Amino acid sequence: MSLIPQNAQKVPVEGATVDFYRWSEGDTTYYAFDTSRCGPPEPMVNAMAGLKLVTDPNTKLIMINHKMPMGLLNKIEQNYDIQKEELDDGRVKLVFSYKPGESERADLNDSHCHG
Repeated sequence: MSLIPQNAQKVPVEGATVDFYRWSEGDTTYYAFDTSRCGPPEPMVNAMAGLKLVTDPNTKLIMINHKMPMGLLNKIEQNYDIQKEELDDGRVKLVFSYKPGESERADLNDSHCHG
């Protein structure tokens, strides 16, 4: 089951260790990455790199992971709107959206996982 549309294009993301993809639907640009086969600290590192792309309300970041990334969520949940979904295959899908006045305050340079 692929969660990334066929029309998505691979894009370089500074600091990323996995492939990132970009596509648009209407006025919204989506970026997505999959760290479901990665161990710490890769999910955190890639999420922090990807969140730097979420600079306006028309940009969203999709993360696919093997479990809920609690260290990441504890670190940035106040700075982004986050939709969480448990997938049928046991993975999780998170969609991060810009939160005006808060996303700018996120410390995206600290990609260490503290639990």
